[in-house]
Amino acid sequence: MKEQTTQWDTSEFLETEEDIAAYLAAAFEEGDPEAIKLAIGNVAKARGMTDIARQSGVSRGNLYRSFQKDGDPKLSMIVDIMRSLGMTLTAQPQKIGMVNV
Repeated sequence: MKEQTTQWDTSEFLETEEDIAAYLAAAFEEGDPEAIKLAIGNVAKARGMTDIARQSGVSRGNLYRSFQKDGDPKLSMIVDIMRSLGMTLTAQPQKIGMVNV
């Protein structure tokens, strides 16, 4: 019997503010722009793209396109999306053992 699988959808498991904050924090800590873009897109999907688009002032279509694999959202859009998600962007010194610039 052939086993069936389904595609993993992270957005289905982001249920609480704590889940969302931890997921975004991990993506930002990793520092990979693609991981950050994917995480923000997954959180927006979990919260409802239509609602996030309305709250952030970004069209729904542009929101989807920007957070797709080949999308490239502007920093201003990221700030607007994060704000509409109830999250803030902050800066802090890197952890000990990492190179400080």
